[in-house]
Amino acid sequence: MLELEHGFRVVDVHTRLTPDADRQSGDVPGTPERLEREMHQAGIVRSLVYPAGREESYLKANNAIARMSVGRPLVALARINGPLDPGDDAGTRLRNLTASRADEHTGPEEVKQYAYDDRFEGFKLHPGRDGLPDEAVFEALESVGLPVLVHGGDAFPPEAIEETILEYDFPTIVAHFGGYPLARDRMETAINLLETHDQCYLDTSFVRFRQPLEQALREHPDRVLFGSGAPTTHPNVAIMEILTLDVPEDAMRRVFTKNPARVIDALAP
Repeated sequence: MLELEHGFRVVDVHTRLTPDADRQSGDVPGTPERLEREMHQAGIVRSLVYPAGREESYLKANNAIARMSVGRPLVALARINGPLDPGDDAGTRLRNLTASRADEHTGPEEVKQYAYDDRFEGFKLHPGRDGLPDEAVFEALESVGLPVLVHGGDAFPPEAIEETILEYDFPTIVAHFGGYPLARDRMETAINLLETHDQCYLDTSFVRFRQPLEQALREHPDRVLFGSGAPTTHPNVAIMEILTLDVPEDAMRRVFTKNPARVIDALAP
């Protein structure tokens, strides 16, 4: 794919690596070599990365991602999980009353260890796949104050993010405008969250509609962060979706550089 020439300094807040990528052969998606090459093609200077989903503890996966980031323009997020079901029906709420952390679940001490390990700059949470942490873990996240990238979609819509996460005081980046896959009404709900929650941000990964992107950049120009969603999509595609918006050049500069750098120190120039 041709290299983009856009003149912006671009950083990416949403990319994924396969934890055992260093043991794979060939140029396959999810490896650091492939990601780094595609970043170069898209003119991306630095990317946040987190491990792909798995069933067991994320300790080894997080350490693998941190190891593969060394010497590359990659910034690691520690992926965390929990024992609670993110659903909101009566049966789920009843089960959650008796749910408790197992060995594979992230505990508050692990959160603090990740936070004080200079290899990690924040956390990744996918409640629909990995469960929701308990109150003690959220309090630990609040105490360390690092940003948390939260998957927003069918299994954990913006309303659930507001009820369970945004009551805590740490930067929360809602991935996909809260609408994965392509749910425009949820994207609108997520944009509305920016009115009342100062620590809430939206990332642009897999937002294929022009209208919500332009609306968010007009109404909340300081709260939108560029995310590509690589390796599922090529970063060139994600960048072109921003470059073709009908917004001022300064708004593009904010989403590509200024806003991510303000939320994640390691992405600053």
